[in-house]
Amino acid sequence: MEKGWTLVYTLNLRYRAEMAKQILEEEGITAVIINKRDSSYQAFGAFEIYTQDTDAEKATAILKEVSF
Repeated sequence: MEKGWTLVYTLNLRYRAEMAKQILEEEGITAVIINKRDSSYQAFGAFEIYTQDTDAEKATAILKEVSF
């Protein structure tokens, strides 16, 4: 990931990562999902949620309140 972006959350299921991204975007926070799943063995890896550095603390607090 480019400089200026911070990992704020990691999830194992894509639909939950999409939900997390949507929650952040509803709060005005730009978020991206990086798929770190193994292309051959889908049981390994995760989906990582990144936000801009300036929004990372707020995004982390928001996602901690949500039960995934």
